[in-house]
Amino acid sequence: MPSESPLASLRAAAEGVRQQLQVNAFDAAAVQRLSDFIEQQRPSIKDSEKQGVVTALGCFLGQCLVDTYGGTWAQGPDKTTGVGINRAYFFNPFFRVSEQLAKGEAESVVKFFAGIPERLALKPVRKNWIS
Repeated sequence: MPSESPLASLRAAAEGVRQQLQVNAFDAAAVQRLSDFIEQQRPSIKDSEKQGVVTALGCFLGQCLVDTYGGTWAQGPDKTTGVGINRAYFFNPFFRVSEQLAKGEAESVVKFFAGIPERLALKPVRKNWIS
């Protein structure tokens, strides 16, 4: 039996979280529910559970980026998994979830998600030199 593809695994994890959060879509309302869930669970998540929680919730946030902003799951320049948008931007949803788990609402996934259109409106700056 062949192993599941990485993309199928990401989508399956996102779907599992979607069902757990009881939301109908991977959209802004779902990201709000995700943020609320993170805040509710933050105090009780054990260190030994954090990586699994970040992975599952990061898959969900990433799928919200894919469905809402037309992104695709991709590998970043540093070999991390994330979501590429418009072939110019790369976002790491696992990092964003980890930040809210560690720092609370100051690093809310809702603020991050809501800021994506503004980022996409900017032309990416490409360096032609080594800094």
